[in-house]
Amino acid sequence: MTRIPIRFGRLRLPFVITGITPGLSYIELEPDVVRVRMSWAFSMDAPRESVQSARKAKDSPWSIGVHGWGGRWRVNGAASPMVAIDIAPPARARVLFFRASVRELLVSVDDPDALIAALA
Repeated sequence: MTRIPIRFGRLRLPFVITGITPGLSYIELEPDVVRVRMSWAFSMDAPRESVQSARKAKDSPWSIGVHGWGGRWRVNGAASPMVAIDIAPPARARVLFFRASVRELLVSVDDPDALIAALA
């Protein structure tokens, strides 16, 4: 199992105050599952075979947190660097207490190249 932390930037304090901590925010890569957690705010388990591709994505200077719509979700504690992960068929996730479908996941990590290589 490989665990890659979700990157938090300068605005770490508001996350920690709401209980979204770096220690509980990560991407876990197992042989059969890609698990993504951002504390209590987001959780997704996708079959590893559903990961179609992973690539560097544009930075997100005005948008951090957990949000999305239409299958495209952003889970980031920092504006950059970002990785986009394409998932097909879409994975099921929980956002707060609601169910969501994820076909594209954008996450902030310290080493995007390492995550991309691990998902290849």
